[in-house]
Amino acid sequence: MSALVLTGARIGTGDVAAVAREARKVEIGPDVIGRLEEARKVLDHAAASGQHIYGLNTGLGANLGTTVEGDASAFQRQLLEGRSGAVGETLPTETVRATMVARASMLSAGGSGLSPAVFVALVDALNAGVHPVMPSLGSIGAGDLVLMTALARLLIGEGEADYQGRRMPAAKALMMARLAPIRLAPKDGLSLVNASAVSAGSGALVVTDTLSALVQQQQAGALTMEGIGANRTILDPRLHMARPAAGQQEAAKALHDLLARDEAPAPTTLQDPLSIRCMPSIHGALIDAIAQAKRAVEIELNAAADNPLVLGDDGVVMSTGNFHTAALSLAFETLSLAIAQCAAASAARFIQLTGSGRNGLPKYLSPVGGASAGFVPLQKTVTSILAAIRHKANPVMLDFLPISEGVEDHATQSPLAVAKCAGMIMLWRRLIAFELMAAAQAVDLREGLVLAPRISAVHAGIRALVPVLKEDRPLGIDAEALHAALASGNWTLHQADLVQEQA
Repeated sequence: MSALVLTGARIGTGDVAAVAREARKVEIGPDVIGRLEEARKVLDHAAASGQHIYGLNTGLGANLGTTVEGDASAFQRQLLEGRSGAVGETLPTETVRATMVARASMLSAGGSGLSPAVFVALVDALNAGVHPVMPSLGSIGAGDLVLMTALARLLIGEGEADYQGRRMPAAKALMMARLAPIRLAPKDGLSLVNASAVSAGSGALVVTDTLSALVQQQQAGALTMEGIGANRTILDPRLHMARPAAGQQEAAKALHDLLARDEAPAPTTLQDPLSIRCMPSIHGALIDAIAQAKRAVEIELNAAADNPLVLGDDGVVMSTGNFHTAALSLAFETLSLAIAQCAAASAARFIQLTGSGRNGLPKYLSPVGGASAGFVPLQKTVTSILAAIRHKANPVMLDFLPISEGVEDHATQSPLAVAKCAGMIMLWRRLIAFELMAAAQAVDLREGLVLAPRISAVHAGIRALVPVLKEDRPLGIDAEALHAALASGNWTLHQADLVQEQA
């Protein structure tokens, strides 16, 4: 895999995921250091002229009217120490790596005034696999400052690090990786922490995972159509051209391609339940929400979100609100609702498949009948999972209080909006696993049914993990095995091609 070259221009969500999860190396583009040096000169000149510069020669937050006396470099360490207030479970390594590459990408735009040596140290730590131990609670989305202090402290050799799977003092980890702690120049500490890199980095991972889960959901929906004998005229492209709602044509085409065969079976019904008939609309809305979230994340990844901002070409330093991520939070709130809608439809299809018998299927999908429970007890589990998804779908971006003596009287809760979305994807994949299991059982109960080639591959993938139900057995174990495959990335089945189409 080729290295990701930071140019200050454009990296995408997939780039972040590759660095975070596949240890893709990061290189610094040829113009970046020069851009950083020029911005640093502008910053130093402005400070020498006596300009009040937030976080360099003034305090932060409610202390912005306080002049920093004495050693401005020492104040940067004080700044980090005083804001290291994050608590809770530590973020996973992949999220920390996503955060590191996100901040490096933002800094490469040159708007921070960060010392070039500090930027190089950040990239070196990322490539060496030296990761700060970063608690998860402490940001309200007005920049991820409190969380980001763990990264800045790592680079100066303080705090704790994760290196080669071991947790240790940061100074020891740097030494083992043959890296040296850096010294902070004026504003360097603030430049490292005052941006929404946790939100942007983890958001990139969520976008990647949603695309993957959507492909799996399309496979499950198509297999359900096969198993229930659905009327597939709903996928006729003329219908979706007549009402070209966002993403709908793309979703219908994906389902149509999954079900493509030389001769389609005759439908067993005139109209199917809405969870089947309206799949293109439901999936289409999600496709559009994913695109919106992807755009919002990539704006953050490729922008100078610092306060204050150094405009190198103009030679000025100005205060901004660029760290504020209202659009990012709104995009992930929308994405959460779109995921919840898809999940609800998947749960509804599971109930249709496993109920009293539809379109000739036996009750509860049990081949033995009588007192057999078949799949019907899993309706409770599916309903439980859907309830958890709906709970997480509730908006959070308005949940804040004025702080810092009213100076910080608005927030976006972007880390929480992204995190709850990530949790929803994990739960949604469980529903997809249940739908795949039930649809595969329905297919096996239809004698003489010849599946479309791509759906036949999906069915075979399920049967490699979950045998057909012949008599009652613990189906929760099967659902866990299938979910593990969906979540691990081992569920291939043309997934890479389909993800690329949706992206």
